[in-house]
Amino acid sequence: MGFTPLAGTRAPVRVWTDPYAIEPQAARQLRNIGALPWVQGVAVMPDVHFGKGATVGSVIAMRQAVSPAAVGVDIGCGMSAVRTSLTAADLPDDLAGLRSAIEATIPVGFAQREDSVDTRRIRGLEQAGWDDFWGRFAGLDRRVAQLETRARRQLGTLGGGNHFIEVCLEQGGADSGRVWLMLHSGSRNIGKELAERHIGVARKLPHNVDLPDRDLAVFLTGTPEMDAYRRDLWWAQEYARRNRAVMLALLCGVVREHFPQVGYDEPISCHHNYVSEESYDGVDVLVTRKGAIRAGQGDLGIIPGSMGTGSYIVRGRGNPDAYCSASHGAGRRMSRAQAKRTFSTEDLAAQTAGVECRKDAGVVDEIPGAYKDITEVMAQQEDLVEVVAHLKQVVCVKG
Repeated sequence: MGFTPLAGTRAPVRVWTDPYAIEPQAARQLRNIGALPWVQGVAVMPDVHFGKGATVGSVIAMRQAVSPAAVGVDIGCGMSAVRTSLTAADLPDDLAGLRSAIEATIPVGFAQREDSVDTRRIRGLEQAGWDDFWGRFAGLDRRVAQLETRARRQLGTLGGGNHFIEVCLEQGGADSGRVWLMLHSGSRNIGKELAERHIGVARKLPHNVDLPDRDLAVFLTGTPEMDAYRRDLWWAQEYARRNRAVMLALLCGVVREHFPQVGYDEPISCHHNYVSEESYDGVDVLVTRKGAIRAGQGDLGIIPGSMGTGSYIVRGRGNPDAYCSASHGAGRRMSRAQAKRTFSTEDLAAQTAGVECRKDAGVVDEIPGAYKDITEVMAQQEDLVEVVAHLKQVVCVKG
């Protein structure tokens, strides 16, 4: 469908949805971002909605600056998926046992491990770089030094909220019925702690005094504050990637125990809350994707819907107007509090019919009705990605 410019902003703000359909709070945030002197441009994804400081579903290109709140507190949050050799015919009619086995292997919600996971003993997990990775913990912000034990115990754990583990079936095409494994998680508590500490530092810097929103406070290139943030940011993004890799390897192990004949393709992984160094029109920028994936030419990505509506494996088209990006999911259309007021457990059961998942009051805020229509979101970004596979979940594990 292409983009629509948002009028009245200093930097170009390109919108891949109807600008008049954006909630007023989110529209104000976009205008605030577009007014910042460091911003080269903003690409607004079709799943855009109100967030802290910056909207979720926004891609912000800045020159020699970055806003930690525009990255989000779950640094490196993203998706991983792998296609298996199994088909729907291999699965039992009752999937409760498979769901229980996944929940017994991968802690969910606030749960963490009693001890750190031994990555050397996980079949199929990349073994390179673990010692160096943990060795860099000592160089992080000194105020998180006491959190190393917790960070180690939370490695390979899911978390709560909109994080999930799914078993999915491919829809349509030559591979219809093929089983996929998919998960969504991030940097757990350690990413949140690092983000909040740096957001607090940024708010106090003199150049951020007159900003339209204190949550848009930035660090500037060449300052010790920026150097410290980028050091911690890169580490947290790697923690999130490794966290997903551990979980995916464990998930593959659970499925292998149930189906010894299973084979796996190469996994797909993508961040959707992160910063990347990129260049557009000869200008070097720091690109912040908050609720957006990179969709460079040929890049494989994952765009999930809600816990009852399915997901998409996509290939990027490399659209420079969007800073080679696409949406990270369906995007919420109502807050968690509003969802709890609007829907009941009976509604949840009806909207997740055919999915082996929780259907209790603790996850009503994740009901499909609280999210935008993923098919509409995909239709609005046909110039950003092409669909490789459409998946529908049959098992969904949530915290």
